[in-house]
Order: sequence, then C-alpha cells, then structure tokens
Amino acid sequence: MTTKKVTGSQALILSLLEEGVDTIFGYPGGAIMPVYDALYDYDKEVKHILTRHEQGAIHGAQGYARVTGKAGICFATSGPGATNLMTGIADAMIDSTPLVCITGQVASPLLGTDAFQESDIVGMSIPVTKWNYQVTTPEEIPEAIAQAFYIANSGRPGPVLIDLTKDAQFGELDFEYKKCTKIRSYVPETHVDPHQVKAAADLIDAAKKPLILFGHGIIISRAEAELKAFIEKTGIPAAWTLLGLSALQTEHPLNVGMLGMHGNYGPNLLTNEADLIIAVGMRFDDRVTGNVSKYATKAKVIHIEIDPAEVDKIIKTDVAVIGDAKKALKMLTANVAENKHDEWLKEFKKCDAIENEKVWKKDLFPTKPGLTMGEVIRITSEKTNHEAILVTDVGQHQMIAQRYFKFKNSRSNVTSGGLGTMGFCLPACMGAQLGAPDRTVVAVIGDGGFQMTIQELGTIAQNNLPVKIIVLNNNYLGMVRQWQQMFFDRRYSFTELHNPDFIMIGKGFGIEGHKVSDRENLDASIQKMIDHDGPYLLEVTIEQEDNVFPMVPTGASVSEVILEP
Repeated sequence: MTTKKVTGSQALILSLLEEGVDTIFGYPGGAIMPVYDALYDYDKEVKHILTRHEQGAIHGAQGYARVTGKAGICFATSGPGATNLMTGIADAMIDSTPLVCITGQVASPLLGTDAFQESDIVGMSIPVTKWNYQVTTPEEIPEAIAQAFYIANSGRPGPVLIDLTKDAQFGELDFEYKKCTKIRSYVPETHVDPHQVKAAADLIDAAKKPLILFGHGIIISRAEAELKAFIEKTGIPAAWTLLGLSALQTEHPLNVGMLGMHGNYGPNLLTNEADLIIAVGMRFDDRVTGNVSKYATKAKVIHIEIDPAEVDKIIKTDVAVIGDAKKALKMLTANVAENKHDEWLKEFKKCDAIENEKVWKKDLFPTKPGLTMGEVIRITSEKTNHEAILVTDVGQHQMIAQRYFKFKNSRSNVTSGGLGTMGFCLPACMGAQLGAPDRTVVAVIGDGGFQMTIQELGTIAQNNLPVKIIVLNNNYLGMVRQWQQMFFDRRYSFTELHNPDFIMIGKGFGIEGHKVSDRENLDASIQKMIDHDGPYLLEVTIEQEDNVFPMVPTGASVSEVILEP
C-alpha cells in the first residue's frame, strides 16, 4: 500500500473520504481551525454545511443519518463548541442513530491546565456515546476514524466522538487507510440461534391472538421486506412504535396503528387481550408499556433484539431471539405456518370505529371554528401523496403528526424519540433534505420548539434547502399545557408564550412564507407552500386547547385509555 506525507488534519479529511462521507455539518473555531483549513481543499469532494449553532450541526447530522442509514458527521471546536453537541449526542444514543462527531481540543501539553476553551469532552460524553477517544498524535488518526465508523454503524448503531488535540492536527504522518472490520473486544451482533427461532415459531403457530410490535430496529436493519413477508404469512396484526413508523405502509391491512401514550385505541387496549406479543427491534419504552405490572397480562412474550441488554430489562420474555432483525425475521418466516387471524383482526377494526367516532372525526374533519392540528396534518399528507419525509419536533404536534401523516416509504419519519429534544426538528429537516435531495421534506414544529433552534433558518436560506416548514402556533407549550389542564386543574404555570412575528423573521432570513388562521384558506395555503420553489414557512394558528387523544396517563395500564376530555 502506498503512503504519502500529510498533516493530521489532512489525514482526517482523507479518512472521511475513504469512508464515503459526502456531507459534514459543523461550526469552526480555534481548536479545530487546522481541520477547516484542510477541508478548504476538498470542497468539490465533500459538502460542508455551516450551521448557526453546534446543536444545529448535530441534529442536522442526525436527520441525514436517519434518512440515509449512513453515519452523520459533525465538526465542532473545543470547550463550548464541543459541549453544545452534548444534547444531540445523547439524543442519538437513545435513538440508536449512527454519528461520528469530531471535536477540536487544546494542544496536548495544555490538557488539564484549564486552558482557554478546554473542556473534558471525552469524560463528559462517556455515558452518551457508544465509544469515544482522544487523539494526541497524528499517527493515530486513520485508525481512530476507521474504528469510529465501524463502531457507529455496526450492531446497534450509535454516536461516537473523536477528540483531536491541536498538535495532532498540525503534526505530520505517512498516511495510509485501512477500513476497520473487526475489533477484538467488541461484538456488535451475535448469530441468531436456530433453536430460539424454532421455540418462537412454536409459540406463534399456537397463538390465537398474537400481536406484533415493531420498532426502529426494523428500519436500522433494513428489514422492511422481511417484516412484511412475516406478517403476511402469519396474518398477525402489527403495531408500531414512534420510531418504527414508516417501516410498514400505513395502508397495509395488517398495520393496526401506533402504540403508546398517545397511540391508537386498538393496539393499546388489545395488548392486554393478546395471548402472544412478538416484539421486533423495540425496547419496551415506558411510553409504550405504561404500568409494567399491568402490561400484556395474558400474553407470552417473544423479543427479537440485537442488543442483549434490552432483553428482560423491562418486560420478562418467554423466548428471546438475539440478533439482527433482518436475519431473525427471515429465519422465523421460514419456520412458521401460514395462518390468518381474521376474528382477532376484527377486534382492532371495532376499536378503530370507536376511535373514529370519538377522536378521528373531531381531529381530521372538525366542525368547530378553530383550526385543529389534525386537519393540517391530514391535508399536508394528502397533498404530498403520502410520499414526503416527515420531520417533527417534540410535543402535541409530534403526536398528532405521527398519528395522522401517512407513509408509503420507509425512512420517512424523523423525530426525537427517547430523549424528546425540543428544537430537534428545524436542523434535522436540513439533514433529511440533504440526505434525500429528490424527496419532499415537511417539517412540522410547535411554536415553542421552533424558537429553540430558529437561527437555523439562516442555514436553510444560505443553502437554499427546499424544506416546507409548518409552525403550528397555539401560543402555548402545548403538551405541558394539556397536562396542566387535565391533571393540574388548569393551573397554566408558565406555559403561555408571547410569540414574535414568525413570518417576518423568516423573511428576514430570506425565506418566503405566510400565516393562515381560517379553514377557508387552509387548503390553498398548504398547496402554495408545497408548490413553492425553495424553502417556505407556513404558520398556522391552532385552537389553544386543541388536545391530543387518546391518552394513557402516567402510571396507568395501556388499556386504561382516555379517549376524550
């Protein structure tokens, strides 16, 4: 293998190119300036997106990773630049999103001296990274980057962080690059045990009321086709977690809807009627289970999961199939008998009819004067032919959008799940658009979360990213206000917002937009947004007490569903 003499900074860029990196999100500063100087010579090979804040950079990298399946890349300088990445790193860790974060650091002789903009980002990020490492010599860079990509992308994906001291960036080395395919102390996945598959198949064949719960692991392992083949062979109803959404087409006859606190009535209520739960690529998050002592009380549990730490952590399993979901489902499908569960499926249809009368009609086709979040989402989904990528922030709008936006394609739902990070949406939609430039990207944001990263409108404008931004404005922190209304006697403690003129702010950044407050103009307003060539900001005034139902209160069983106020 030939080598060439380069600086550490050049070695970093060359290593990223060897890994197929085409997009980097970042913000320069003193301790990472040598890297940015090296990057200057590679502007034709790689696109760098200058965000307005490091949190914007890492959420942008997350959005890119979620729609492409490739590791998202972000750069930040030392000290506050690095610490500003921490929320996004934690978000990526809990949502199993592959990231490679590169931070600059003070020169190695200054480490531990409280030098200007020095912070121990390696120590701080240990709990929220899959792996991190501090590079102090240029020779370490190629191997560190190769290991970073291997660890971030393999097994259960997650974020890694490489901290580069300034002298490592300036120093020279003979560059050669070898991709990492194995680390002795790291086993990203185990072989699927055929005996466990056979035990699972026996339970499935014997079950009368089985229910599949599928999560993000289906999308991560690219197991959408295997999931579809499995449910169609067995005839088993399938429900999705927040991050599993879009892995199965919304209109598939065996797709029975969303699990969890604001999920659909049927899958929540009937979890406690099922005699078998088949969980695939999901981790029984508390938002899905409700009170675990009252969860799936009549069911045996099969858990298909790549991370052994998640098995038996929350819900005790009867059969655990450890390994990659794609491989496990393929083996399982070969071992189960063809079946139908028509009578069991009818129970979900009955629940749908109840939910339609008590919730869907009011949300989607309201007759009251004020606009609802649901009708905005319904119209937007229809006008994009259910083919858009949906990016959401966190709160009421998120739950409504997940419930009513429809999907035909996988990797079309980008949201902050486990951490629930307000401010996620606007920068994440940038990454989603850059990762899928030929698709329509719709960002749905509440007025609270919008203001947390509103400066990224500047990044969107500078790069002319044609994202369609819908701000659902009720002048409240809506989800908190809903809880205050329902459980705290309408004591609205510090949840009312006095908002600025969002459209004027957007135009200040060079983004066209307008505001709509009435039903008569809603349809045309959404169409105008979609038809616009370039980014567009649509502000929609929503009823202040437009709430999200169904709802499973904290501490309640999933079958104790509140359908209406």
